[in-house]
Amino acid sequence: MQSFIKKVFLYLLLSVVTLFMIGPFLWLLATALKSGSENIFQYPPKLLPENPTLTNFGKVMDTFPFWRYLWNSVIVATLTVVLNVLFCSLAAYPLARMRFKGRNTIFILIITTMMIPFQLLMIPVYIISLKLGLQNTYLGMVLPHVTTAFGVFLMRQAFSTLPVELDESARMDGANSFQIWLRVLIPLVKPSIVTLTIFTFVSAWGDFLWPLIIVNDQNMFTLPLGLNMLSGTFTSDWRLIAAGAIISMIPILVIFLSLQRFFIGGAMKGAVKG
Repeated sequence: MQSFIKKVFLYLLLSVVTLFMIGPFLWLLATALKSGSENIFQYPPKLLPENPTLTNFGKVMDTFPFWRYLWNSVIVATLTVVLNVLFCSLAAYPLARMRFKGRNTIFILIITTMMIPFQLLMIPVYIISLKLGLQNTYLGMVLPHVTTAFGVFLMRQAFSTLPVELDESARMDGANSFQIWLRVLIPLVKPSIVTLTIFTFVSAWGDFLWPLIIVNDQNMFTLPLGLNMLSGTFTSDWRLIAAGAIISMIPILVIFLSLQRFFIGGAMKGAVKG
């Protein structure tokens, strides 16, 4: 009986947490479905729209160059994910599989950079980007995020869980370090790669501050910057903003749902081995 009560309490607690987590999303969806005749600021607030409509989703695509901004976001997010996974994996390989003086010190220094917020680095990164001619370019939005301390940490932990005998066996067959990394280790850490892919994609897709700084050409705006244009100085159509936000979430949901079976395994593998 005590076990049953404990289980019921646990499920109730999880249900409450779930409601808190999905509550803002449900409110956003309800706002996007409300017609222009409904007061979205009424009190008490009403979650279910009286006359649900999908016109807001079509209207938001005509209000600004939605498809152009969506394409820019796809390019930036894709390049960020590919380069981040590539360089973080390359940086993590020697830290996990090679023996050299100062290896642990280098790893600790990399980890300590996680405590430095990116906002503190924006000014020097911006100056460097201007000198390299990266303003209003895809590379200008991508390069500051191609390598992250979290990515190096996650991939280093994943490589550390694999037996060293794999490297020794591959070397006996004539494989060099790059071939061992590419053909032996990478296929075995796919869950961690998927985990890093999800985290990087979500971060790159929703990034607002850095594109706002490095881009001043509206043709290069990403979707978050485009949605910000819907918010005026004196008035804002929150139905259109909500509809645009819902549409911008779809790629994230698709990526996560399609890769979620690898997510837990990859996250746990990265956290177990120290």
